Amino acid sequence: MLTVEKIGGTSMSQFKDVLHNIIIGKRSASEMYNRIFVVSAYNNVTNWLLEHKKTGVPGIYVKFLNDGNYIGALDELCQKLIEINRTFDDIKLDQKAADEFIINRIEKAKSYLLNMHSVVASGYVNKKDLYLAAREILSSIGEAHSAFNSVNIIKNNGINATFIDLCGFDDSESLTIDQRIHKAFAGVDFSNTLCVATGYTKGTEGIMRAFDRGYSEVTFSKIAVEVHADEAIIHKEFHLSSADPKLVGPEKSIPVGHTNFMVADQLADIGMEAIHPKASKPLELAGINIRIKNTFEPEHPGTLISTDYVGEHSRIEIVSGTDKVLAVEVHDPMMVGEVGYDLRVMQVFEKYGVSYILKSTNANSITMVIWDKPKAQDLIAELKQEFYQVMVKEVAIVCCMGTNIAHPGFLYRAAKALCDNHINIECFAQSLRQVNMQFVIERKDYATAIIALNGALCVQEATI
Repeated sequence: MLTVEKIGGTSMSQFKDVLHNIIIGKRSASEMYNRIFVVSAYNNVTNWLLEHKKTGVPGIYVKFLNDGNYIGALDELCQKLIEINRTFDDIKLDQKAADEFIINRIEKAKSYLLNMHSVVASGYVNKKDLYLAAREILSSIGEAHSAFNSVNIIKNNGINATFIDLCGFDDSESLTIDQRIHKAFAGVDFSNTLCVATGYTKGTEGIMRAFDRGYSEVTFSKIAVEVHADEAIIHKEFHLSSADPKLVGPEKSIPVGHTNFMVADQLADIGMEAIHPKASKPLELAGINIRIKNTFEPEHPGTLISTDYVGEHSRIEIVSGTDKVLAVEVHDPMMVGEVGYDLRVMQVFEKYGVSYILKSTNANSITMVIWDKPKAQDLIAELKQEFYQVMVKEVAIVCCMGTNIAHPGFLYRAAKALCDNHINIECFAQSLRQVNMQFVIERKDYATAIIALNGALCVQEATI
């Protein structure tokens, strides 16, 4: 059985556990191979290189854009990465080789960026294209660092391993992402070596330009499809669970066990990705199942995501959501019966590149829930200019998802759980597929709603 396995940044920073739980585990020598690991950068490294994914705190990339001291910032980063190297001394990382690798990689990055800066200053080129190229170069550093270290550690622990460097730092080959992956894995005997690949892949289309911060999962997906993997496994520091254990408590957060790609898509739509949607689609179409596992519970089978799974028993599998959204309502007394009114609204959304999470309508109002991000304000400003009345409210959205919930009673039980906790439903949506009930509530009630819905629909049902 050939598996392709993705290891996230938080798990990578605890590589001693990864080594003992995932790579070695309780495997015999004959079971050690036929696995390809795709690794993320260590925790926070990509934030330092680009910008913080959640807070937006600027990294080296932003310094480069703003003519800041990006060279000095790269030197500081190099020292931080060397400090990370020191944390793996007890699991046999060759410190000299690891330091030399990352110092060399950063020196090359400096050279590339200095040349780019000179070209930008000349005024003869499109700045946007060069800035995107700089983002690609910086992104690749983190994954190259963690992948090189991983192979070095694995080899020094007596296992044959191969470093698959997809960053293309030392070549000028004009290859697409798919072509580079195909070339890198051509002729590899997976039965005799454990491959570790960088989560970043260089390609003519630009993996950052196409997928931004979801690029490592896209690499993981493309590799799995290329090698015809039997299963694609994602190792995280937690289970895919009925609800966020930080909110409901670990004892009331139940591993899902089995779900389908449709539910995974619902999760991705609210930013709670089991896997990036642009990474899951190729796997789904290729018939490759995804397994989400907990790095720190290696014996647990985790949760399998497959195409055709429908739960044998009706149940809510996952309660999730976000409190970082806005409800935008367009109201017009003349809307009733007017064909194409919502098309006009959607054209403004398209102009600003904003997608909605939920859409609910009545005779003269259209309500959409969108992410509360800076570009939303420009969208709202134009909507207010173009339409009769626009109301905006800071809200939260909570969702109850499952593969087999198209039966009487689930909506009642969810609404009752919210009612019992004095939470008003501001807006609601559910499609005919009936895999996701979406409730819009006040932001202050978000945590209470997640706890209430998980308790009423997941925990209680699991104990019956």
